[in-house]
Amino acid sequence: MTPGTALAPPENGTCVLDDSALQTPLALLYSLIFALGLVGNLVALWAFFCVHSKMNSVRVFLINVAFADLLLVVCLPFRILYHSRKNSWDLSPTLCVVVGNLFYMNMYVSIILLGLISVDRYVKIHHGTRARRLSGKWSSVLCAVVWLGVFATMLYLVVNICDSNMAQRKCFHFKALGEGEHWKAYINMAALAVFWLVFVCLMVSYGKIALKLRRRSRDKPDLPNAPHYSRSARKSSFVLFVFTVCFVPYHSVRVFYIATQITEVSCLWKNVADKANEMTLLLSALNSCLDPVLYFVLSSPVRKEVLRLMDRLFHVRDVAGSSGSSSTADVEYKKGSSSKK
Repeated sequence: MTPGTALAPPENGTCVLDDSALQTPLALLYSLIFALGLVGNLVALWAFFCVHSKMNSVRVFLINVAFADLLLVVCLPFRILYHSRKNSWDLSPTLCVVVGNLFYMNMYVSIILLGLISVDRYVKIHHGTRARRLSGKWSSVLCAVVWLGVFATMLYLVVNICDSNMAQRKCFHFKALGEGEHWKAYINMAALAVFWLVFVCLMVSYGKIALKLRRRSRDKPDLPNAPHYSRSARKSSFVLFVFTVCFVPYHSVRVFYIATQITEVSCLWKNVADKANEMTLLLSALNSCLDPVLYFVLSSPVRKEVLRLMDRLFHVRDVAGSSGSSSTADVEYKKGSSSKK
């Protein structure tokens, strides 16, 4: 959540932010993210709820991440509309504040839950069966706490920002913060602290998971599960890679962005901060497209359902083409189904 997305006041002539070069690219790229993220997360939720398997802690966390990503994706058409109209907001000012903060609320819900998944997997691997039972009981409670905490913060921001910005026109725009508005910067700083704490948790958890699994695979190569340990280590590295690419650039830029909001800087640096924030925010939104790939990697039930769906689609294509032969994907799926996941 970032109060910086509140409606920005009209420029007074001292500093004009030139964002015309980014308007069309942002509208096109957000449109692509919207389409891919909507389809990906709907398919993921369909797979989660169609599979009648045990509701373990990772599945609970992933379902909540999928909901958060879906809600974030639903906010994107408003950004697409705004950028396609040359950064002009013609809708309700209140709607701008709600959409802007809802976008960030779901982004941070997703970040926190991905951090909890990393800790959950680390605890299970290092503490065994008892840890699995405890994490299963607490996963739903932790998700509820995360949603309530982030939603309460968003509600507080919406109420306070609406009171002071109802007459302004710009949306999703750089906004300098006066002395009476520094509390917004403090909330942004708190969000930064949460992110870096989660990032450290991911680095430590997945790093230790990968090392332990690779050690098991190396020390006991003749065991049936040895290849499984190696695959799980690669999965941990992939999750960390996606998280780093999507979120680290944005939260690195935010330090500079917040500084330009609360201190006197030249117009040049305000323009730099605004453009850097917009471009790295695009990477953060991209995570909503990549998370469904993580569900496929981390959840065997989701993987099986998606492969089954692909198998049906390829069968339809074969019938339409009267080829009478199995597709490569169909063969690969049957091979995957017969192997141990």
